[in-house]
Amino acid sequence: MIGVMLVRIDAAVNGDECYSEQTTKNARKPMPRKLNCWEFKNCGREPGGTNVESLGVCPAAVSTEADCINGGVNAGRVCWAVAGTLCYGEQMGTFAAKMGDCLQCDFYGHVVREEGYQCVSVPVLLNKIAVNG
Repeated sequence: MIGVMLVRIDAAVNGDECYSEQTTKNARKPMPRKLNCWEFKNCGREPGGTNVESLGVCPAAVSTEADCINGGVNAGRVCWAVAGTLCYGEQMGTFAAKMGDCLQCDFYGHVVREEGYQCVSVPVLLNKIAVNG
């Protein structure tokens, strides 16, 4: 079972890199490049992807409100919080409607394991998207 997750929300964008500002008060540490959902799942719904013409661009790939969260591009590492993503070959609805499936997703598990205690919690994530969206 997944335990309590703490927050790494103090991420900033500088060009194409994300920075975590949690290490020390005045230090900025570049975060390593991490796989986004479209890379992990190879769905081809990222801008310019192989399935964009037939399935459209995935909202997670273009949702800038979540950029850099969990080290991802746009909402690429928090796709479970974005409505309209494609899962199991069909377009998913709202967060509330799809979260049960997302908890079983291999990519969700990958992000939670990779981020560990620094993974952004779902309530904080949804609040950030709502405030900035």
